[in-house]
Amino acid sequence: MAYTAADVKNLREMTGVGMMDCKKALAATDGDMDKAVEYLREKGLAASQKKAGRIAAEGIAYAEVFEGGAALVEVNSETDFVAKNDKFIDFVKDVCYVVGKWGPENMEALLALPYRKTGLTVQQALQEIVLAIGENIQIRRFEKVDGACVAYVHAGGKIGVLVNFDTDVADKPEFVAYGKDIAMQIAALKPEYTDRSEVSAEYIAHEEEILLAQIKNDPKESQKPEKVIAGMVAGRINKMLKDICLVDQVYVKAEDGKQTVGKYVE
Repeated sequence: MAYTAADVKNLREMTGVGMMDCKKALAATDGDMDKAVEYLREKGLAASQKKAGRIAAEGIAYAEVFEGGAALVEVNSETDFVAKNDKFIDFVKDVCYVVGKWGPENMEALLALPYRKTGLTVQQALQEIVLAIGENIQIRRFEKVDGACVAYVHAGGKIGVLVNFDTDVADKPEFVAYGKDIAMQIAALKPEYTDRSEVSAEYIAHEEEILLAQIKNDPKESQKPEKVIAGMVAGRINKMLKDICLVDQVYVKAEDGKQTVGKYVE
C-alpha cells in the first residue's frame, strides 16, 4: 500500500513524531496507518497513540441536569465566531432539553422529535438555524443518563462532562460540590476508565508487548536481566493505569499533590 503526503501529515498529528520518522514508519508498514503508529511506539518515538478522528470543526458541548437524569450534547459549527452566537447557543441548549426529556436512541430518532417551544421537529429547527446563521451546523453526538448526575461545562463549551453517581445523598448541597469536583477532574485529566476493573486483559497484554518492544530497542535497557525487565514493564503498566483510571489519578485539587481521587471519594 502506497502512502501520500497527507498520510505523513496525519501520522505526525496523531503521534507528535517528526516528519522523517513518520515517513520511515509508513514505508516500513506499507502505508498502514495503525501499524505505523505501533511501529513508532515500539521505537519509543511516540509516547502514546493520540486519538484519531478528532473533530476539526468548531462548536460547543453542553450538559444539563434535569429531573431524574441529565443530558450532554455536542453541536458543531464551521467557525468559532458562530459557536459564540446567542442563537446557536440557545439551539444547543434546546437540543439538550429534547435529549433530556425524550432520551432518543439515535440521531435519526432525535431529529424526528418535537423541538422545544415550536411546532417544528429538531430536523426542521436545525435547518432554520442553518439558514439564519449561514453556516453548516451539525448535531454530532449526545447522551442521556438517568439517576443522580452532575453536569459541568468548561471553557465556554470546549469540554462538556456528565457524571453519573450511585448515591442516596444527591439532594445534599455537599454532594453537588463534590460532584462538580469529580467532573472538573475528568475535564482536566480525561480518564479513559473509572477504575482498573474496566480495563480489559487484552488491553494490558497489548501495552505490555509495546513496552517490551521499546525496551528491546533500547541499547541499555535491553541488556538488563529478564527479571528486571519484567519489573520495569509491570511498573510502567501500573503508572499507565494511574493515568487512565479516574480513581487512581492524583486529585487535581489535592493540597499535598498526592491524594488520589479514590481517597477523595472516601
